[in-house]
Amino acid sequence: MKRIHIVAAIILNAEKSEVFITKRPEDKHKGGFWEFPGGKVEDKETVAQAIKRELDEEVGIQVTQHSLFEHLEYDYTDKLLKFDFILVTDFENQPFGREGQQGKWVPITKLRDYEFPEANRTILDRVVDEYS
Repeated sequence: MKRIHIVAAIILNAEKSEVFITKRPEDKHKGGFWEFPGGKVEDKETVAQAIKRELDEEVGIQVTQHSLFEHLEYDYTDKLLKFDFILVTDFENQPFGREGQQGKWVPITKLRDYEFPEANRTILDRVVDEYS
């Protein structure tokens, strides 16, 4: 089984007190769970290009400042994933669920109240630990 390369964004507000999350569509893998927005890295695309493209497509923002937060691999029984979690600290426009998905700003202190896929949980804990 081929490992799928995913970029996911931890989008922080200016005060670094809230993070923007989106809800996965019900018909997708881990449907109904909340997530850090992002998607697949395309062939011959860099991580920086992928995160900028995905966030424009999914949440309507243009990323102007980002850095690698964490890289990890996660194996589900039906999928092998390789993640680059990107910290986004400056962007143009306000994020929203551009593809019809629910999206919202959540206080970092309340982030653990939302159900995330297993692959995101260590990242979620690190965000809460570092920013709350």
